[in-house]
Amino acid sequence: MSVTTETLHEVGENQHSIQHSPEKAGEVTLDPSEDPVDWPTLKKWVAVGVISAGSFCVTFASSMASFTETGMAKDFHVSHEPTILSISLFVLGLGIGPLITGPFSEVYGRSIIYRVSYVLLVILGFPIVFAPNLAVFLVFRFLQGMAGASFLSVAGGSVADMFVGPAVSTPMAVYTASPFLGPVFGPAIGGFMNQHLDWRWTYRISLIWMFVETIAIFLFVPESYAPVLLKKKAARLRKETGDNNYWAPLDRRETSMSRMLYLSCTVPFKLLLFDRMALLLDTWTAVLLGILYLFFQAFPIIFQQGHHFNVQMTGLTFLGIGLGMAIGLATQPWWNQRTAKVAAANGGKAPPEALLVMGQVGGVLIPISMFIFAFTTYTHVHWIAPIIASVVFGTGMLFAFTTTFTYLVVAYRPIAASAMAANSAMRSSFAAAFPLFAGAMYKKLGTVGATALLAGLMTLMAPLPFIFHRIGPRLRAKSRYAI
Repeated sequence: MSVTTETLHEVGENQHSIQHSPEKAGEVTLDPSEDPVDWPTLKKWVAVGVISAGSFCVTFASSMASFTETGMAKDFHVSHEPTILSISLFVLGLGIGPLITGPFSEVYGRSIIYRVSYVLLVILGFPIVFAPNLAVFLVFRFLQGMAGASFLSVAGGSVADMFVGPAVSTPMAVYTASPFLGPVFGPAIGGFMNQHLDWRWTYRISLIWMFVETIAIFLFVPESYAPVLLKKKAARLRKETGDNNYWAPLDRRETSMSRMLYLSCTVPFKLLLFDRMALLLDTWTAVLLGILYLFFQAFPIIFQQGHHFNVQMTGLTFLGIGLGMAIGLATQPWWNQRTAKVAAANGGKAPPEALLVMGQVGGVLIPISMFIFAFTTYTHVHWIAPIIASVVFGTGMLFAFTTTFTYLVVAYRPIAASAMAANSAMRSSFAAAFPLFAGAMYKKLGTVGATALLAGLMTLMAPLPFIFHRIGPRLRAKSRYAI
């Protein structure tokens, strides 16, 4: 989903009406061959695939570090606890980066942001691979997280550039799933690498992957943001004809870059301070992502220490969550049909609260699956039982994230980009913090007690989509931000 300033959202919201409106004196419009919506289907899906793979790669890089911590502690002569920051600082960078990359994408377009991001990811990867000490390693992990954040802040907008109306739901679902599948596959693949190779090879292989992604982005992801395409066309026509009367909306926009950066950094936090509904929904998804990243410390305790799995087998245990996400993604067409029926019954437009039904299912599945997971972590219980529970958890998690993202965009349409920025910042903060206390919590409470405590926390939050489904219209009427 797009996470930029509210100005970006407003421009993006109207970009297709801009380009096809009656031409004013000198205002340029896009021809059908130039409009990203009219690109060949194969071209659009290749671009979506590369963008989704780029997002997957970035979040994969965040969690693959979970099995490198032992080797890092040994080589850098530190205890295990500081090495956990290799995940936390990267995720923190993912949360801060969108506040910066969003405004730049509004002015310079999406493709240049992707290209710069991945070039920086590759450049910053070398100090990580060859880091002489932990301090250098952690600094560049944080910077690399900031560089990769554009794929969590801009990429959703690229999908919306190329697909409109009902056609956008499937490619958007594919993209939305990619940043959440990445953290799941990170430990799964990282476990195999650390079982057979030195820990630094984890980052070397990731660096090679990022280099390949960089090439793919340059080759297959053209600029798709209509306001920037119009601006480039106007500049080209002025140069070719010598007529300076050609112009595009971006040429006459008065908002400065400093103003856009100010809005990008302040409006999301104002939303959290003054809108309880946004705050509570963001807190729900933030705690949920924090639990996912906490599992990167908890699963080795449960399966490696409890069931005596080796490193690579422990990594594979995360695939249960990934399978659950895939199952949730497969249900997307059914949810689309349901929303369409609700819209038909409401004059062609479904109320935002209709989108929360998927979250209600997720809100129920998450605590149930976590309680089952908790009470099947006893060493005398077969290891497949908690993995089956993690499948249900993965499905519930996808439902929770999808419903929250969609609701924020629809209910807070005037500042949808800022609403998503607030959600991203809060999610990343929790995801960075939770792994830091996971070891101490599981040591103190045990696998059953610690996981049951987290399940109880999600139980307390489970009513949120039910409550907002009922009273959402009343809360939106009182909100200074919602429609």
